[in-house]
Amino acid sequence: MYRNLRLAIVIPAYNESRAIAETIGSVPEFADYVFVVDDASTDDTAAIAERSDTVEVIRHAVNRGVGAAISSGYRRALAVGADVTVVMAGDGQMDPRDLPALLEPLVHDVADYVKGNRFLHPSVWTTMPPARIVGNVLLSAATRVTSGYHHVFDSQCGYTAIHRRALEQLELDELWARYGYPNDLLSRLHTAGVRVVDVPVRPIYGAHWKSGIHVGTVLHPIPWVLLRSWGTRLAEKARKRAQAWG
Repeated sequence: MYRNLRLAIVIPAYNESRAIAETIGSVPEFADYVFVVDDASTDDTAAIAERSDTVEVIRHAVNRGVGAAISSGYRRALAVGADVTVVMAGDGQMDPRDLPALLEPLVHDVADYVKGNRFLHPSVWTTMPPARIVGNVLLSAATRVTSGYHHVFDSQCGYTAIHRRALEQLELDELWARYGYPNDLLSRLHTAGVRVVDVPVRPIYGAHWKSGIHVGTVLHPIPWVLLRSWGTRLAEKARKRAQAWG
């Protein structure tokens, strides 16, 4: 528990056998629940995770994507009554020392969803690969437009914390299941009127890091996800305006 908030950690994982034990071991003791969502890994990620008596492993029978894995973790967190749910990647790319910074805005009720922003940390320019910097800047600029959150940046950073009251407003089955999930989620949070803030987090690209981004990822489905989320947000905005006019 963190300052009277029951805390769940969701760790989406796909073929992370090299890093998953270290990631689980880095989770702070104040976490009440730890859920590793194995997205049909072809290695022994799930078996390694199950060795920990502090972890519940959720297995997908087929690979469904990181967004679907996170949604599965969110459902379980809601089911056990967690007040706040944090997402930490299975590859150890998120520093547990940054976790209090993600949680404090929720504790003080100044946000409902807090996301890491690596560009607020001074080491980003020497740690993040140059190609990733360019890609993140472009995607973040586009997501500012499509999501409606003009004050947020580093849209691809998956280190996040969400309060139960915000999580309950989301239709988890409708969230984009694969790469591009955070871009879609931000748009849906805006539609629901969720307060979102950025906090600085350390960029980590260690020995276990491997990029899932390639030309095909950038060309498809990211443009489609951005257009889809933008259209969904504008349609919901129009619907609410029509209701208000009665």
